[in-house]
Amino acid sequence: MFNRKNVLALLSLLLVTAFVLSACQPQVQEVVRTVEVVTTEEVVRTVEVQTTVEVVTTVEVIKTVEPQPTTRRGGWLDEIIVSVVGADSAVTQLGAGAIDLYGTGLASSDLPAIEAAGLNKSVEIGGTYYELTYNVYGPVFDGTGKLNPFNSAKVREAMNWLLDRDFLNQEVYAGGGLPKFFSITTNYPDYANLADVARGLESKYAYNPELANEVISAEMEAMGATKTGDQWTFNGEPVTLIFLIRTDHDGTRRPVGDYVANQLESIGFTVDRQYKTSSEASPIWVGGNVADGLWHIYTGAWGATAIDRDMGDNFQFFSTPQSAYSFTTLWQAYACGEEFNTLADDLAFNRFSNLDERREAYARALEMDTTCGIRTWLIDGASYAPYNPNVVVTYDIAAGIGNGYLWPYTVRFEGQEGGRLKYGQPDNLVDPWNPIAGSNWSYDGAVQRATQSWGVVYDPHTGLTWPHRIERAEVTVEEGLPVGVTLDWLTLDFAPTIEVPADALVDWDAENQVFITAGEKFTETQTAQVKSVVYYPADLYETVKWHDGSPISVADFMMLMIMTFDPAKEGSAIYDEAQVANLESFLSVFKGFKIASTDPLVVEYYNDGFQLDAEINVTTLWPSYPYGEAPWHTIAIGNLAEAAGEIAYSADKADASEIEWTSFIAGPSLEVMANQLATAAAESYIPYAATLGQYITAEEAAARYANLQAWYDEQNHFWVGTGPYYLDQVFPTEDIVSLLHFADFPDLANRWDRFAAPKIAVVELDGPGQVTIGQEATFDVFVTFNEAPYAAAEISQVKYLLYDATGAVVEVGFATPVADGQYSVVLSAEATSALEAGANKVEVAVIPFTVAIPTFQSFEFVTAP
Repeated sequence: MFNRKNVLALLSLLLVTAFVLSACQPQVQEVVRTVEVVTTEEVVRTVEVQTTVEVVTTVEVIKTVEPQPTTRRGGWLDEIIVSVVGADSAVTQLGAGAIDLYGTGLASSDLPAIEAAGLNKSVEIGGTYYELTYNVYGPVFDGTGKLNPFNSAKVREAMNWLLDRDFLNQEVYAGGGLPKFFSITTNYPDYANLADVARGLESKYAYNPELANEVISAEMEAMGATKTGDQWTFNGEPVTLIFLIRTDHDGTRRPVGDYVANQLESIGFTVDRQYKTSSEASPIWVGGNVADGLWHIYTGAWGATAIDRDMGDNFQFFSTPQSAYSFTTLWQAYACGEEFNTLADDLAFNRFSNLDERREAYARALEMDTTCGIRTWLIDGASYAPYNPNVVVTYDIAAGIGNGYLWPYTVRFEGQEGGRLKYGQPDNLVDPWNPIAGSNWSYDGAVQRATQSWGVVYDPHTGLTWPHRIERAEVTVEEGLPVGVTLDWLTLDFAPTIEVPADALVDWDAENQVFITAGEKFTETQTAQVKSVVYYPADLYETVKWHDGSPISVADFMMLMIMTFDPAKEGSAIYDEAQVANLESFLSVFKGFKIASTDPLVVEYYNDGFQLDAEINVTTLWPSYPYGEAPWHTIAIGNLAEAAGEIAYSADKADASEIEWTSFIAGPSLEVMANQLATAAAESYIPYAATLGQYITAEEAAARYANLQAWYDEQNHFWVGTGPYYLDQVFPTEDIVSLLHFADFPDLANRWDRFAAPKIAVVELDGPGQVTIGQEATFDVFVTFNEAPYAAAEISQVKYLLYDATGAVVEVGFATPVADGQYSVVLSAEATSALEAGANKVEVAVIPFTVAIPTFQSFEFVTAP
C-alpha cells in the first residue's frame, strides 16, 4: 500500500479545504474575530467569518485529555522492533504476544475476529482505498511486441461496466466498505459537496457487463486484435494480460484480483495471474520500465497520511505526469489531454476566484478522469488496526496508526515508561529508502515517521495543522479569496495586493549554483495570492539535533529548497528528466521565498496556490523531503554519488542509466556513499558552495562529516533524522528493523497525548415507507455520539439528496435543525411530483465540525399516486 501524501505537504501540494464551506455557501472575505472558551472537558473555539451576504459561524470542538505526567523526552518506549506479519495471522500473533501492535488496518471482514479477541483497534474511515492500476504504454510494448489493450482509454473506461463493486464489497469486504468510482473518497466532504454530480456518474458507470464487452470488443478490433472462438488474439497469439495480484497487505487484494481476472476471461482475454507480495511486485510496476511489457494490471491500494480536507489535488497526483510520483516511467506515460492536465493543476492549486468556479472544474475533472480511466477505482475501505489492551496509541481517523503522523509520538504501554514494543505490518523495506525519490510505500513510511520531525503536524481528527517545530505563523491572503481560520496559533489577514520582494528567491541557476531573485528575473514587481511567515523558536539550533549529534542549522533548510529545483534543471550535475514535470507544476504557483532572519529563524514564503484553511497555507521549509527527513550533509554525499554516475535517487533514472536505485539504509549504495563521505570529509566539502557557503563554514562541514562517519561506523547506514526514535539496525533479508529511543529529542514524551477518541457521528434516518406523489413528506434524522445527542453547534450541515427509481438525483437540499441531535428533511409537494410510482431513496450526509469525516445514511420508500 502506497502513502498518498508525502511530497505534497512539503511543496504546498497537500491542499486541504475547509469543510465548513460548500458550493452553495457565500464567498469568505475576512475573519472578524476569534473567541476561545475553555471548559474542564474540552476547548471550544468559535470563528465568525464575514461573507458577502451573512455571517457564518463555525465552531471547532477539540476534545482533550490530561497527559500522563512525565519528565521523559523523546518516545515513550526504549525500542520498537518492526517485523513482517501477514494480515491473516495478525490477530493470532497479538493474542500469542508475538507482537503488541499491528500498524496496518485490517479489512472490515476481520472486525468480528478483532472484537472476539478483546483487542483494541483504530477506526480508519476511508483512509485506505483500492483500485486497479493500468500500464498505459502502447498500443504495443517495445520489449515484447505484445498488444496492450489498456493503452486505449475506451477499454479502461469500459472496465467500470465490467466490474460489480457492490459484489466486491459484500463478498470481500463483508459490506464494510463503500463502492468507489473516483479518486476522491466517498465519505469525505468533497464528495458530499459534489454528491449530485458523483451519483450521476455512478449511475452512468453502474455494473453492465454486456455494455463493457461491446465497447471493449470494438476497441480490440480497432487495435488489430481478432476474436478466435471465445479468445482474443493478436498476431496469431492469445492476448494474455499479465496481472500482478497482491497477496499481502490486508488479504483482500487476492480475491479482488481473482474476481477481476474472471471477469476479463469471461469476455475473451487470457489472464496470467502473478501472485506477489509488495516487495516482489514493486520492482516491476514501480521500479521497472512500462515499455518492457512485464505487466498490464496491478491491484493497487493507497493509504492517507492525514485527513484530506481538499481532495482536488488527487487528479494531478493519480492521473498526470505532473504528479509528485512523476519520477516513475508509469506516471510519465499518463496522457489524458491538455484540458484535463490544466484542470488537474487548477484543482491542485485552487486557481479559482470563488467556490462556484472550483465546483464547476471539479465536476468536469470527475467526468474526464473517469473517461480517461488511468485507474479503475473499486472500494473505499473501513480499516481496523488492532493492538493489545495494554498498548496506548493515537490514531488518525483517515490514516489509522502506521500511516498517521502521531503514532511514534504517543505509542506506549499503559502506565509505563520504556520497554520494547513489537510492531507488525504486512511488509517492510519494500523499496530503497532515500529522501529525494525513494520508497513511497506506507510500510516503509510508518517506520520513517518514527525518525522524523515536522514544521507542523496534522490533527488526527480534523486534518488541520498544529505547530511542531515552528512557534507561530502569520498568513496574509489576497482580498476576496475564500480562506478562513480556525485555530489560534496563527493569524490570518487580508490585503488588496501582496507584493513579492525583490530579494525573494524565485528560481535556481544550476550551473552557477545560486538562487535567482525576483529582482533579477523579473522587470516588474510580482504579486502573490498568499504570504506565509513562519517564526521558529529562538533556541531552535540549541535544542534540535540530528541523530548523528549535529545541531540543525539554516543550511539544512536551504538545502531543502535547492533540492526542490536542482535535480530538474538541465545544468545540474544530478539532472533527472523524470523530475522536470513535477518542478514545472510547482513553479506554476510558487512565487518565491526568503530567509527574513537566521537567528531566530524566520521564513517568508509566497505562493499563488491557496488552500481554504489558513492553517494549511503555512509553509515551514522544515527539511523533511518528499520521502524522508535529512540533513544537508547526507544529501551532499548522495549528490556526489549521483553526479559520479554510481547511483540515482529515482527509479526512472536508475533504470535508464542501469545503475543502483539509491538506498540510504542497505545494499550496494552504502559502500558508494561511504567512499563519497571519505572524499567529502578530506576536503571539508561544502555542497553548492556559492549558496550554502554563506551558511556553512569549513569547520562546520568537517564537524558534520566527522559526526556522520562516527554514525556510519556505529549504525552502518546513512538514515539520519531528528525524530523521537532513530533507525538502529536494518536486516533486509529478514525484513526487520529496530528503532531506539533518541534521548536528545527536545519534547516531552506526553506532548501529543491530548487527543481523545474522534467524535464520528452515528446517524439514523426514519420516515414514511410510502409517500403519495404530489404531497409533502417529512423524514427525521437522528445524530448521536456514544448514544448521546450530537450538539447542533458541532454540526456544520446536514445535506440531503432525493433519488428517483432510476437512481437519478431529483433534489438536493439541507435538513432543518429541530433540536440537538435531531433534524428534519421535508420533501416538498413539487419534489415528490417529480417521482414516479416505485422505489425511491433519501440520503443524508452529516458533516460535523469536530471531525472531518461526514456520515452518510439512506432510507428507501415507495411512491404511489
